[in-house]
Amino acid sequence: MSVQFGRWNFEGQPPVPEYIEKVSATLAPYGPDSNESYSKGGVKILYRAFHTTKESHREVQPHVTASGAVITWDGRLDNRAELISELRDSLTICSTDVSIVAAAYEKWGADCFAKLIGDWALSIWNPVHRSVLLAKDPIGTKHLYYSMDSYQISWSSILDPLVRFAGKTFSICEEYIAAWFSCCPATHLTPYAGIHAAPASCWVLLRPGKHIVNKYWDFDPDKRIRYRTDSEYEEHFRTVFAKAVQRRLRSDRPVLAELSGGMDSSPIVCMADLVIARGQAECPRLDTISWYDDSIPDFDERPYFTKVEEKRGRVGYHIDLGTNERREKFKLEAKESVWPEFESDRLAVTPHYNNHSWPGIFEHYVAYMRSQDYRVTLSGVGGEQATGGFVPTPRAELQNLLARARFPTLARQLKAWAAKMRKSRLPVLWDAVRGFFPRSLTETGLLRDIGPFPWLHPGLVRRNHSAVFGYSSRVKLFGPLPSFQRHMHDLNHTRRVLAYLGGIRRHLEVQPDVRYPYLDRDMLEFAYAIPQEQLVHVGQRRFLMKRALVGIVPDQVLKRKPRAAALQEPKKDRSTDWPTLAEIGHHIISASLGITDANRFLETLQRARHSEGGHIEEGLMRTLTLEAWLHHLSIQRVLTHSIQTASPEYSRSFEGTETPGIEAIKKFS
Repeated sequence: MSVQFGRWNFEGQPPVPEYIEKVSATLAPYGPDSNESYSKGGVKILYRAFHTTKESHREVQPHVTASGAVITWDGRLDNRAELISELRDSLTICSTDVSIVAAAYEKWGADCFAKLIGDWALSIWNPVHRSVLLAKDPIGTKHLYYSMDSYQISWSSILDPLVRFAGKTFSICEEYIAAWFSCCPATHLTPYAGIHAAPASCWVLLRPGKHIVNKYWDFDPDKRIRYRTDSEYEEHFRTVFAKAVQRRLRSDRPVLAELSGGMDSSPIVCMADLVIARGQAECPRLDTISWYDDSIPDFDERPYFTKVEEKRGRVGYHIDLGTNERREKFKLEAKESVWPEFESDRLAVTPHYNNHSWPGIFEHYVAYMRSQDYRVTLSGVGGEQATGGFVPTPRAELQNLLARARFPTLARQLKAWAAKMRKSRLPVLWDAVRGFFPRSLTETGLLRDIGPFPWLHPGLVRRNHSAVFGYSSRVKLFGPLPSFQRHMHDLNHTRRVLAYLGGIRRHLEVQPDVRYPYLDRDMLEFAYAIPQEQLVHVGQRRFLMKRALVGIVPDQVLKRKPRAAALQEPKKDRSTDWPTLAEIGHHIISASLGITDANRFLETLQRARHSEGGHIEEGLMRTLTLEAWLHHLSIQRVLTHSIQTASPEYSRSFEGTETPGIEAIKKFS
């Protein structure tokens, strides 16, 4: 990924050279191919390139348009030919992505963002209007952070410089922490009050005293794709999936694909081989990387990814997680205290949580990428959501039939699903019906009051109820189809995961351009527009995908049973591993900030020292990680010992959908 940074001083004074040198040094590892800048008046913009396509080698950034706007672009533009055809003047098939984007902005202004298909994030400094415009693609695969005060605006691809060199301490954002306990915070949040992240599918306009967030595009809930035969759905699936993979093979170097042998990664590799064989890919070669551990019975991946390797006639790079050396290393890690440690000489900008489930995998992964000079990797993230890969359930299909009052079909499908699930029809129907009720009516009183972790402060749970429970919401009976609402919920969860990964990957020495074929905009539009029963049939997950890929993906993979369990850390005795009060410190920072209740936390910790806690141990591990991270921020002199809620108006605009609608432009002073 290329990186960018900008600072605008409202009074016209440029940032001091020492500050810019520190920021530049922080950006350098992420963009080794160039060191460019723009400077005029009180505006300083830095750009460091990470070339992944042949056109990117000819880019000059920051790019100054004919009108004087300064554009800095990090991304991959997938619909280059279509845009060139529309824009015509001064553009050719050899034009760089940033020059195409600049021409689009000159012609259409902010309306151009909806036309840009690909993975991208950009910033535009407009000296005429004296404003900064930030925008990201509809999925949120790239990252862009910003802060604003009475004197200046700063923005950056990475969070570190906005925190490390701010010259001040920060309050912790309460909603971010509350959501972090459930999984991943909302995409517009960072751990720090006053530092925001540009949300997916939105532009952010910044001027002195103004902060406007606007959604520029969204999936159409009324779009429908209906065919008479299953074969037509299968052909359409193959077309959009091949295009999604082809777009992500645009690279001037070999591409590395993750290959686990499952139904997310295997189709990507097999379709990529087909696209390359047709001469439709720009990359010179596709390689694969796989990992396995034969010592774990339920982690039997090797028989499946080797079938894919046999089909393609090439063996990829294998990481054996079950070697004696790695087992010994894991045993040593297991004996260490569960009190996490953060490096004292390096700021950890996010509370990275690691339960050691996959020991050593990232170190070997990164070492191999560095040794072979890969820059682009393909990931199967999002495959389950886009293809119906979860445990097959009739919930969405039955909710659709209820919402559209199709009662005869409802009765027929309810009978078929109940027979398949070996349940009576009433519980199956109730599971669908209760999704229309507010969760407050289905939660127990205790869970509603204190949340999933009883040591969290009740005030935090009350103020951030949605965040604590993972931003889940009830299905609406009227409006978009319930299945579409579920798709949007799953997509927002994926967006949050991508945003969170953007913060925790900073410790890696290599920052590849990770590309996600299943998160292709056109492919998701197709998946959201077809009937739900094409994705999940009665008792059959990935119903359409498995039919469409016969002959492309090995039959052994298409017919494999779902994994019985994911790779997990072996159980071990924690009785001597839990930290003592002396290790934590007599001053529990999370309690002083109103995040935890100290007495409940210590009581639970004491019980966990003498017994296996299951789920509650997971929560304690997160709490210990948070406490260690807060201590780390205190040592780094970053933390203000107070906590701050997000702006109520700003938070409400993101509640549920995470991003405000076009009609709900929010202004802040």
